Amino acid sequence: MRARGRNLRLPLRTGAAWAAAFVMFFPILWMMLTSLKTELQAISVPPLVLFEPTLDNFVLVQERSDYLSYAVNSVVTAFGGTAVAILLAIPAAYAMAVHGGRFTKDILLWMLSTKMLPAVGVLMPVYLLAQMAGLLDTRTVLVIIFAMINLPIIVWMLFSYFREVPLAILEAARIDGASVFREIVYVLLPLTWGGIVSTALLSIILCWNEAFWSINLTASDAGTLTALVASYSSPEGLFWAKLSAVSTLSCAPIVVFGWFCQKQLVQGLTFGAVK
Repeated sequence: MRARGRNLRLPLRTGAAWAAAFVMFFPILWMMLTSLKTELQAISVPPLVLFEPTLDNFVLVQERSDYLSYAVNSVVTAFGGTAVAILLAIPAAYAMAVHGGRFTKDILLWMLSTKMLPAVGVLMPVYLLAQMAGLLDTRTVLVIIFAMINLPIIVWMLFSYFREVPLAILEAARIDGASVFREIVYVLLPLTWGGIVSTALLSIILCWNEAFWSINLTASDAGTLTALVASYSSPEGLFWAKLSAVSTLSCAPIVVFGWFCQKQLVQGLTFGAVK
């Protein structure tokens, strides 16, 4: 009986996993289907499942706005913000992981607690600082903002990876005369390269999906794809088919990117969550 019960558990778990995956993927699937409908079909009740698909919404999106320009801004700000955050997080995580004291965990918790601050609470001072520096509607301000808002998470994850490196290896490098810079670059980073890559992938996704700062600090010159999606909300109402089309175009690059990098991304998420 026990063997029979065990044999039944595997298909049940598999079916439950597929069901959960379908539930999570269904909104994306429905968005893609809606983007292929006309506006009348998109708001029909009950919803249409069988219809003649059309690409008119994608054509209208491209005619109304320069999709490629917004996509380039998203790529530059996401990768740029991640690069700046990684460069700042590596020495911070190294100091706390290798030379940490009794208050290291308290410092990490305090850094992570800054993520609980509502972004709208600091919008006005950040906006005024960007205005005085002449950085409004520039990629630079988004790179700085994206780096700062993701820095606590990146430091926390890198701290977890660096703590896994045996201290004996680092001590051996110091005995051989390695400086702190060489210890980090030639010993620590090669041993934790997989963790750094997975952390960077998570940061890129977070930067890509960031909408609040993109909408409030940029306009046409440095607007990202999230700002492009928000521009399709107008006083006249929501045009669901066109909104679904631009949302599909905005989600497609990062979904494909995450699909190819899913192994490294899951490794980073699970490792960081456990530690």
